[in-house]
Amino acid sequence: MIVVSDTSPVNYLVLIGCEELLKNLFSKIALPAAVLTELQSEHAPVQIREWLGRRPEWIEVRQVELHQHFLPDLGLGEREAIYLAKHLDADELLMDDAKGRVAAERLNLHVVGTIGVLDAAALRGLVDLPAAVESLKQTTFRARPGLFDSLLTKHHG
Repeated sequence: MIVVSDTSPVNYLVLIGCEELLKNLFSKIALPAAVLTELQSEHAPVQIREWLGRRPEWIEVRQVELHQHFLPDLGLGEREAIYLAKHLDADELLMDDAKGRVAAERLNLHVVGTIGVLDAAALRGLVDLPAAVESLKQTTFRARPGLFDSLLTKHHG
């Protein structure tokens, strides 16, 4: 399975202590170089930079030669993630950014966000979903109203 990730899903899963879900669900994750740069930025949480300092072997960084006119309305990380997913014919693109998701879906990519990763992990019994959702609520993660509740209801009736 080929999976490419944008910044946000990796960032939030590391922050809530659920980064191993990526390995357990997908085996390997390809990160475009721009995403790695964003995750290592001085503005990134210390926890993320420390995790990247001992970057697991299942995270593979890929250089992307991006044409400047490719999806110019998006940020560099989103652009590179979409381009790499398309180039690799990825099975999944992990992305939370709404504009990026729309652009990726227009290119026939299958997009899953942080919530989708938690949902898939819960279906396989890999995560304490209520605890993970509560942790996610304590971060800067933004979700549409009712999304957390509908996810929890789906798994816990």
